[in-house]
Amino acid sequence: MTDDRIKDSEGPIPARQEYTENVETQPGEITTDSHPDAGMRIYGSGKPVRLFVAGLHGEEWKDTTELLKNIKPSETGTLALIPLVDRGKYVSTLSPDYYSGPGKKILRAIEALKPEIYIELHSYSSQNFEKLAGKNRLELIGVPAYSILKDGVLLGSVSPWIRRKYFPKEALCLSFELQKGSVESRKFTAKMLAILKEIQSRDEFIEFMKKEFPAQAKKAIEDYRRFYGEI
Repeated sequence: MTDDRIKDSEGPIPARQEYTENVETQPGEITTDSHPDAGMRIYGSGKPVRLFVAGLHGEEWKDTTELLKNIKPSETGTLALIPLVDRGKYVSTLSPDYYSGPGKKILRAIEALKPEIYIELHSYSSQNFEKLAGKNRLELIGVPAYSILKDGVLLGSVSPWIRRKYFPKEALCLSFELQKGSVESRKFTAKMLAILKEIQSRDEFIEFMKKEFPAQAKKAIEDYRRFYGEI
């Protein structure tokens, strides 16, 4: 990869304020898990508003939560983080049932913040690779296959249920899948997050992808148009 933002994104993490923020909700409403990483932390102010979430279900937090705990605050706009959504039973985010259960805190954050950029971090076992990135995923599961980026990291859209209901078409909504237990996957995702926390819009990210991952960008655009209509 040649983009300077990727090459230079690693470095010491500055001291920062960490707190639980419930943004125009009742005290304790978003922090429904007693784990210290389950609250929402907000850095900066103004637009664009970015919301990153990790540890959405099952044991995915083991590979994803630390990434959001270690991320640097953005230089512009707002960066809201939920490092750990839920450590309970695995419920697919493709099901509306997820958002009436553990995903409630995500919906409350979206409704309060109205983010223009929304990122989910997931993890997968090697035996589930084909289910996520296989060519027949649309026919078998009803959603497009993930694109393969680098070091076992996959990129796709978020659940159609939440995408259609809670975001305008101009929003950037991405789902990353990391390979479980892979240090390389975590390092590469950290570099992508360092870029996304400074991205100003969906169109800026599309241009970045066209430059750095042209094949994956083409697939993602074609999949989106086929599934959702015009970009």
